[in-house]
Amino acid sequence: MVRDDAKLIRLLKTAGGQIEGIIKMIEEGKYCIDISNQIMAAQAVLGRVNREVLNAHLHSCVLSSVESGSADEKMDEIAAVLDKLIK
Repeated sequence: MVRDDAKLIRLLKTAGGQIEGIIKMIEEGKYCIDISNQIMAAQAVLGRVNREVLNAHLHSCVLSSVESGSADEKMDEIAAVLDKLIK
């Protein structure tokens, strides 16, 4: 699986636009729940990007290291990422 950079950039630009919108909402004194909903929407997009990046990493870098018999470092990297995600 090859990482789809164009898709990732499009999603990140979407999240960036959402964040700009959130800043504007705060500056305009919008309702807190509306702001919170927009924050969660931006987080969802960023989560999707992260899943896509990690999935591509598993199918390329990690798979290659497993096939070459040198997977320990990549497995430690994935374990560290999972620790961060679970916190």
